[in-house]
Amino acid sequence: MLILVAQFNTLLVPLIIMTTVVLSMAGVLSGLLSCRLPFGIVMTGLGVISLAGVVVNNAIVLLDYTRRLQRRGMDVVAAAVEAGVTRLRPVLLTATTTILGLLPMATGVSFDFHSFSVRWRSESSLWWNSMAIAVIFGLGVATVLTLVIVPSLYVMLYRLAARWRLGGLERPGAEGEPVPASA
Repeated sequence: MLILVAQFNTLLVPLIIMTTVVLSMAGVLSGLLSCRLPFGIVMTGLGVISLAGVVVNNAIVLLDYTRRLQRRGMDVVAAAVEAGVTRLRPVLLTATTTILGLLPMATGVSFDFHSFSVRWRSESSLWWNSMAIAVIFGLGVATVLTLVIVPSLYVMLYRLAARWRLGGLERPGAEGEPVPASA
């Protein structure tokens, strides 16, 4: 969190990023409940940590681009929409490839290289199943969070901070001159 505060020079953006990490846990828990799997501390925890990395990365890139567009003079809403449109394909590709890559692990399909045969429900799939389910369902929810909730939260909290004069976004080269927030 401190690294994000230092990176963005505000508490607003790291707060939104950490909120999305917490909200993505709803996908993890719903996936485990729907597949009737226990919340294993080791493997499900590993899935939650890897999920948090993807969620944080997507939110950082989206919000960084939004703030860059604002520095160029765009309105906060227009910047959030433009950043969402620009980041739509990379976020969807990341989520889709990760989910498709984890499907064999979640379903228990494995390939035995000794006998060149496909096995269903191998011994190793029982170990990795909860991690794969946690990441798949968590990433499904996190993708919606990244594309819808993150920009909405940013616009709402940015306007609230501008209204209370808690700081603003400065243009490069402007000495202490904040970008005006739209009402």
